[in-house]
Amino acid sequence: MTLVKTQYNRRSFLKISTAAGGGMLIGFNWMMSCTRTDEKPKIAIPNEWFEINGYIKIGDTGLVTIYSPNPEIGQNVMTSMPMIVAEELDVPWDHVVVEQGMLDSDAFKNPQFAGGSLSIMLGWEPLRLAGATGRWMLLEAAAREWGVQASDLSASDGIIREINGERSIGYGEIASKAVGIEVPEEIALKDPSDFKLIGTYQKNVEGPKVVTGKPLFGVDFQREGMKLAMIVQPPSFGMEPEDFNKDEILSMNGVHDAFIIDTSFGEGDWSSANAFPRMIALVGDTTWQLMQAKKAVRASWKTLSEPEDSRMHAALLEEAVLSGESQESRKDGDPEGAFASASRVIERTYTAPFQAHNTMEPMNFFAHVTGDKAELFGPTQTPNSLRTSASKLLGIPAENISVGMTRMGGGFGRRLYTHFGLEAAAISRQSGLPVKLVYTREDDMTNGIYRPAYRSTYRAALNEDNELIGFTVRGSGISEGPVFPNRFPAGAVDNYEAHTIMVPSNISTGAWRAPRSHFTAGAEQAFLDEVAEAAGKDPIEFRLELFERAKTNPVGEEYNYDADRYAGVLKLVREKADWGTEMPGVHRGVAAYFCHNSYVAEVMDIVMDNGQPRIKKVWCAVDCGIVINKEGAINMIQGGVVDGVGHAMYSELQFENGKSVHDNFNTYQLIRHNQSPEAIEVFFVESDVPPTGLGEPGLPPASGALANALYKATGRRYYNQPFVTDRPIVG
Repeated sequence: MTLVKTQYNRRSFLKISTAAGGGMLIGFNWMMSCTRTDEKPKIAIPNEWFEINGYIKIGDTGLVTIYSPNPEIGQNVMTSMPMIVAEELDVPWDHVVVEQGMLDSDAFKNPQFAGGSLSIMLGWEPLRLAGATGRWMLLEAAAREWGVQASDLSASDGIIREINGERSIGYGEIASKAVGIEVPEEIALKDPSDFKLIGTYQKNVEGPKVVTGKPLFGVDFQREGMKLAMIVQPPSFGMEPEDFNKDEILSMNGVHDAFIIDTSFGEGDWSSANAFPRMIALVGDTTWQLMQAKKAVRASWKTLSEPEDSRMHAALLEEAVLSGESQESRKDGDPEGAFASASRVIERTYTAPFQAHNTMEPMNFFAHVTGDKAELFGPTQTPNSLRTSASKLLGIPAENISVGMTRMGGGFGRRLYTHFGLEAAAISRQSGLPVKLVYTREDDMTNGIYRPAYRSTYRAALNEDNELIGFTVRGSGISEGPVFPNRFPAGAVDNYEAHTIMVPSNISTGAWRAPRSHFTAGAEQAFLDEVAEAAGKDPIEFRLELFERAKTNPVGEEYNYDADRYAGVLKLVREKADWGTEMPGVHRGVAAYFCHNSYVAEVMDIVMDNGQPRIKKVWCAVDCGIVINKEGAINMIQGGVVDGVGHAMYSELQFENGKSVHDNFNTYQLIRHNQSPEAIEVFFVESDVPPTGLGEPGLPPASGALANALYKATGRRYYNQPFVTDRPIVG
């Protein structure tokens, strides 16, 4: 049991309704003060309950509604976050219904966003505290009702009982009596060994709705009087519209309005990145009518900056690696001396192209701007940033802007950015109508916010005893460098140097699932395998030796990983995959990586089928601390592996004259079902460490394990993504 301070000001986080009829709603603002089914419920719907912004409401029948504060992009936080509350409240999971919360900074003091695999990590203690305090208040209410001390009572499974007596009462029966009870200075949280719900396998609470096509997503959103909107953006990056054939477009059937919008508003945060702040907007009745209008638009365009192409990007990245100034760097020991005295030097360069996010749900957002108020509703990973940016754009106070979150049909970082919500707001304001903006696939794939293109050069120095005595990496990217100077193998090599370099571009880039790590893990882990082979060592043993050095005699002042936990996932995957056992016809690769505060190691088994690789199985070992919902956790790791394999193997965007030459799936290849691993098995390290990230860490090691397995299968090393075009696999 752990005692946790409840708040800085107890009354600031507790909101209680005294409406007649009973039922208790507890609105918790824990996040500010903490440091660190569609199935019918198996309990009757309450006659009386009421809602105040917060996490919990309890009805008179004992049915509990738990609000999930963070955006849902398929990472299943709408199941796992309420599970944390329900665990500490100690209510049966089948007595709980879950609802998506609105953006509400008063009710939810946590950062309401989906990104960085931070939802559970940041919400862990606050969500527990919300549930534990609700349970305490119910116990105190029952104690006063019966004239006993709260310590004479126990609460579990939604029922309060006398420890040395026969009386019992359900949460719903006592809920109204808990109103107004002051919360103590400290609240006891459960010991992890006492968890009953956390760590179990629970189905996605919205799974039945998803598979039966219920209207959950932004594209499903409807509002009375709503019109549809589409955009026509410049033909290439570095351009903006000057004029277009407005009168002709307005004469077309179903078109209500057409105009140029401008969503620039001065200084914004990173989420306001936008390749095309000025574009043409069309408002009408149906998507078909608007698509015909888009085809009929003839515009004049102004060039603001020179168009770029893929050959230019490759040259800039190469030049930056050779001579660019670093954004971040680290140097331990004497790398120059180590390489000068080395018996053998290995140098390899790795590249990756631009890639699109390609969320299956088209980009969309609803907006209704009226006077000094605005309603925004749709799929966003950053609702608070959207509200802040919309306030600046519209000149409306942020408190007059409501933001509702729908379920997202994919995010992967694409919906971290707010421009499409701002475009909807600008269109609504100018047209005077409630509108839902919908992108076509071509709009999205040519709009930017791409995964950056990268290039990294790795060098390793071996002495005459095949010991690693020097290691350097220089990496460049558009518009961010890919290298993490303080990650592995920092701390494990006497002479180490790392630099990350940014190359500017007018092509907008941004976070893409596991930013930077998705490339760096693959390059680093492929390079380490090649160094291990040159040293005549097993690739897992080679890595474990480095972790042992970092653990027992680290180099330099700091490194930002736990060498013991890092080594732990490698040892676990070695055991589970039975690494080292001969398997005729099966070619194995291994990789391990640390990002988003979690550790993942993967072994990938490949067989060759008519000259083509086929992934038979992937073994995954994961250390993410306490696992909340094992069902959802396994799914996230499996999805990350498929995503990592697919994009490393097949996907790329190329540019000519400032425009992507790939604008739909007929030219941009995504992984197909028959190219996915036939089986993915996931194992979690048993831990009582607070939970860390899980939505992203499964992806980065996949490309490294894939490259290493392909080498074993084909005898060729793969340095340039996508691997399918790097070198021919057949032959």
